[in-house]
Amino acid sequence: MARGSPDDAFLNIPYDERYRDLYFAFISGLAAFGLTPRATLEIPGGTRRLERIFELITSCRYSFHDLSRVELDLKRPATPRFNMPFELGLVLGWLRANKRAKHTWFVFESVKRRMSKSLSDLDGTDPHVHDGRPGGVFRELGNALVRSTNQPTAEQMRAIYKGIRKASPLITAKAGAKSVFEARVFKDLVVLAQELTRTTRDSGWRN
Repeated sequence: MARGSPDDAFLNIPYDERYRDLYFAFISGLAAFGLTPRATLEIPGGTRRLERIFELITSCRYSFHDLSRVELDLKRPATPRFNMPFELGLVLGWLRANKRAKHTWFVFESVKRRMSKSLSDLDGTDPHVHDGRPGGVFRELGNALVRSTNQPTAEQMRAIYKGIRKASPLITAKAGAKSVFEARVFKDLVVLAQELTRTTRDSGWRN
C-alpha cells in the first residue's frame, strides 16, 4: 500500500455550503500545525471509489472526523448524511485489524453530549466540541494537537483562515467551479493555507 507523507491528515467533514466557514477553519488550522489536509474531494467517482477512499485514509498519519451534521438534508428525499460516520468506521475497522498501524484519529462535534445519542458505540470517546464556530475549531485543534511541535495560536490560525476565506471566490472562479467543495478548489485552498502559514512563521511565529 502506498504511504503518504507523515504530515498528511485526512479531513472527514460535510461538503455542505452551510459548513463552508468550518471547512475553511479546518484547512487553515491543520495547515497552521504543519499538516497537509487530504479529503475524498480528491478522489474521482467510479467503481474503485471506495477502495481509493480507504487507500487515502490509511495513507494518512492523522484523521479528523466531524460528526456535527446530523440533521436531514433539505433536498428531496430528506436524508441524513452517513458518509462521515462511515469513513470513521473505516478507520476504526482498519486499526482494529492492524494493531501496528500508526494512525491517530480525532472526533469533532458541535453540540455537547449529542454523540452519545447519535453514535453510542463511541461512548467513552470524548469528541472535541467546536460549537459550530471557526474559533471553536481552532481551540479544539489546539487541544487535539497539544503534543505537536508546531503550536500556532488561535489568532495565527484565524489570520490564515481570513486569507483563504477572502481568496475563495477568486480561487473558485479561476477553477471554473460551482462550489468550494470541488477537487481543484480544495487543492488550491490547501496550497494557499500552507503559503500563508509560511508567511506567518517568517514574520515572527514562534513554537
